[in-house]
Amino acid sequence: MITQPHLILASASPRRTELLQQIGIPHEVVPANVVEEAPYPMSPHEYVRHLSQKKARAITADGVILAADTVVAIDDMILEKPADISEARAMLARLSGRAHEVVTGVTIRFGEKEETFDVTTYVRFGALPGEWIEGYIATNEPYDKAGGYGIQAMGGLFVEAIEGDYYNVVGLPIHEITKRLASFEIKPMFA
Repeated sequence: MITQPHLILASASPRRTELLQQIGIPHEVVPANVVEEAPYPMSPHEYVRHLSQKKARAITADGVILAADTVVAIDDMILEKPADISEARAMLARLSGRAHEVVTGVTIRFGEKEETFDVTTYVRFGALPGEWIEGYIATNEPYDKAGGYGIQAMGGLFVEAIEGDYYNVVGLPIHEITKRLASFEIKPMFA
């Protein structure tokens, strides 16, 4: 058996851990403790790249660091995790019947070697009846998810179409990450 470098996931997201486990990449979870804000107004792409770099650089443990940040963007507005019921309601109403982007910024770092990129997936919601929005908010599912919904759970009901990497919407674009991790000598279980 070939030994791979130690991978550290700089995220407490259970979904990101599950995705890495799904493709057979062993890793350790060491959440980055950073303030998630931009130093100046940024596009969604700049913002997630900035935050993924900030998270990766905050980890001092030895190993290959994998950090990511995901946002939903519509009308050049970044929708992160809703803070309360009114934010969740407003986000879902804004997404209703429209297309939006899900953008994940990823940074992979090992010593001085660092690679940062972003992946975009386009998602279109059907028109959401008010009772669907209210019922979904009552589940408490929206509050730890960018844009206020989880495609892999009940929020998947809202999705009419998707173009791009489904797993990017879940929180980690595993196809692109796996290709990039290869240059850091980390491969999925079957490779």
